[in-house]
Amino acid sequence: MTILRNVGTGLGASAALVCAGAWAQAGDPVSLGDWAIDRTEVTIGQFERYVRATGTVTRAEKEGGGFEYGAGWERRPGWSWRKPDGVAPVSADLPAVHLDFAEAQAYCRWAGGRLPSGAEWQKAGFTELRDAPPAPWVKGRTYPWTTGDSPQGANTSDADPWPRAAPAGATRQGVNGLFDMGANVWEWTTDAQGKERRTVGGSWWYGTFNMKADVQAYKPADFYAVYIGFRCVYDLKPAQANPARAPMPVGQSRP
Repeated sequence: MTILRNVGTGLGASAALVCAGAWAQAGDPVSLGDWAIDRTEVTIGQFERYVRATGTVTRAEKEGGGFEYGAGWERRPGWSWRKPDGVAPVSADLPAVHLDFAEAQAYCRWAGGRLPSGAEWQKAGFTELRDAPPAPWVKGRTYPWTTGDSPQGANTSDADPWPRAAPAGATRQGVNGLFDMGANVWEWTTDAQGKERRTVGGSWWYGTFNMKADVQAYKPADFYAVYIGFRCVYDLKPAQANPARAPMPVGQSRP
């Protein structure tokens, strides 16, 4: 496995390769062949760096706050990626939420990537693709849950240590070494039905049933809420072999 470490403002411009087996911090993209995917959902800290670099002001900030489901969808004044639950977050490693599809896609493009398709997300989330995965993971096996053989360790509405969203890397690490591909917060994909986009994985608000691969949960692309976040994927250029060096004429040597 090759791990890509994002050391600058955008993966495409400043990725450094870390050798196989090296420890990667939560959030580092994981290479799965000719593409890579974020190890965790994009965090508040990561999104803050993007905002500082671009001057972005999100719709939740401009329009009076994000949404939470109460007696129907209710706007929560002051709630945004900065304060997902209306108060200062306890950790910058919490997932960035209250972001619509276009805002998530804009971040990914700035970071040198894009939002995944539903098929890409599902492949990364359920099928072990690493060349030499640590035990108990088995290369090529498709698991029933993103956390393996059971949903245990995911952040759902069932009894667990997290009453709402969990910080990146806090829950059980799953298939391909990824965190929170199931539960914690929904994640945007590019799958479309008219003006809606598919969200995947479920969230802390739901039970384990929404973690399943076949869940079709479409939401308006311009919607933003307390439990919708995202992660990015990156297209990797294949390594190019060194060009063959022409033979030197007899009696000459290379400098």
